Amino acid sequence: MSQHKLIFGVLVGALVLAPMPWLLEDFYLSLALSCLMYAGLTVSWAMFCGSTQYLSIATSAFFGIGAYVTAWGSGTLPYPLAVLLGGAIAAAFAALVGSAVLHLRGAYFAVITFGLGELVRHAVTYFEKAYARTVGRIISDAPENWAVFLMVLFLAAAAIVTAALVRRSRFGLALAAIGSDEGRAQTLGANTRHVKTAGFALSAFFAGALGAAMAVRWTYIDPPTVFNPFIGFQTVLIAMIGGAHTLLGPLASSVVFSLLTEFLRLRFPYAYLVMLGVLLILLVLYLPGGLAQLWEKWRAMWNARWRARWDLRWNRLRARRGARLPRFSARSGRD
Repeated sequence: MSQHKLIFGVLVGALVLAPMPWLLEDFYLSLALSCLMYAGLTVSWAMFCGSTQYLSIATSAFFGIGAYVTAWGSGTLPYPLAVLLGGAIAAAFAALVGSAVLHLRGAYFAVITFGLGELVRHAVTYFEKAYARTVGRIISDAPENWAVFLMVLFLAAAAIVTAALVRRSRFGLALAAIGSDEGRAQTLGANTRHVKTAGFALSAFFAGALGAAMAVRWTYIDPPTVFNPFIGFQTVLIAMIGGAHTLLGPLASSVVFSLLTEFLRLRFPYAYLVMLGVLLILLVLYLPGGLAQLWEKWRAMWNARWRARWDLRWNRLRARRGARLPRFSARSGRD
């Protein structure tokens, strides 16, 4: 799909979804918000991690930072400014941390980013207890539901458009080169340290902005709620199910998986996390490329069958006409 068609499709989809706050009941509106939130989180995560092959579990840290920016600015900052500031602070924090830890790879980087979320959570808890004399924050002047929905919809659409633009840019090619062979990319002139830091910060911006936008949905927030590691794990799981190396895969799986998670949480409140963990293990073992890998295999098999049938029919027709028709191959065209 071309870049212009994708951007046009995102704009059309946003316009179609925009009237939802006035058409849906509160429960279904919450489901739609959850789908949009994880669509933005997953696409922005895959924008960096899918290209560079880095496994980051720090999404919950950036999400929580954005949420607490909204909580601390409640009553003083306008809602759009709080969302923008939450994303900017999360991006600045990611750039600071990324410049120190992005030289690590594999399990080391995954463990560091998981510990980063826990570090930020405990730091916020200590700050709240020591200086604010409280554990959580009450958000009293929350905006209307339609304003929250439109803000989350805008952020999800912006994340998709940004990911599409990054993939076709020199910056995106540098990220993909780092994922293929970082040493060779550095030899060819790419400043891998700056590219990785900028990509990590850009991904964190959308996570922080979405956290700031979604914080007003909770009347009371505390560190265990907004720095919940499940947010980071579910983001990684959704991206891996859809195929982190693609753009449409994580977008589609975020909708399906958000609805599936809500169904399992309501039906099996004590076992759904175990089910998700087993699903992640099976996915890593037997389908590392996600559903996009299945789609690519099915498309390749379908194209091969179509070519074979077309060649067979054309050759039969050519034999009936006494070889007066030119030879034709579905792969190469006319000889």
